[in-house]
Amino acid sequence: MRLFKRTLDRANDEDVAPRRILIADDDPSIATLIQVTLKDPRYEIVAVNNGLEALRAFENANNEFNVVILDVMMPYVDGFEACERIRERSDVPIVILTSRDGTDDVIHGFELGADDYITKPFKIAELMARVEAILRRVEGHKHRQAPPIVRVGEIEIDEPRHRVLVRQVEVNLTPMEFELLYFLAANASQVFDRETLFREVWGYDYVGETNLVDVCVRRLREKVELEPSRPRIIVTVRGVGYKLAESK
Repeated sequence: MRLFKRTLDRANDEDVAPRRILIADDDPSIATLIQVTLKDPRYEIVAVNNGLEALRAFENANNEFNVVILDVMMPYVDGFEACERIRERSDVPIVILTSRDGTDDVIHGFELGADDYITKPFKIAELMARVEAILRRVEGHKHRQAPPIVRVGEIEIDEPRHRVLVRQVEVNLTPMEFELLYFLAANASQVFDRETLFREVWGYDYVGETNLVDVCVRRLREKVELEPSRPRIIVTVRGVGYKLAESK
């Protein structure tokens, strides 16, 4: 069975404008490290010291950032609040960067619309891989291989309008919840392990210790299943992974 992929590889670097990245972290060493690492003509970095400054920078730039990286523990406005307020006005990819690695924080970040969650201390190579994967995914949306409208059982996904109906009722999904549901629906009945979902949905080849796939599946079930504890739409295949089941 053919696999419908979400995106293709990004265009050649010389064909695209510099990607604008907003970084908010009250630890100057972290901001400096990221700036030095991303010191490249392909990137334009804006670094601020707290969430309030991040919101101002985002507004002043007319929302024209490609990626936003937010530390959680910041004065004035923390990363979670900044994430929520940015998500109200934009679908820009948001990465939460923090030393708090509890599952509750991961879930809360997803609830507010974060795309990814990286804990400190982190390897700069991992952060770079995440940023590059996000950019490839977003820029590859112009070359989708999957159909614009997907209907599977009680679910209808209108990709161009970023609209999801479950049992004819519109459901509000965060960007990554939408990405995961769309991929599973476009490949209904096929089973995918976590590594494949990371590669095809998040765009990562490296899974590491993260549980982002499981958290995102859990959040999706709460929004699309009649009984999230007894899922019939997003099904776990024991020892393998997840699939979106076609109605019988």
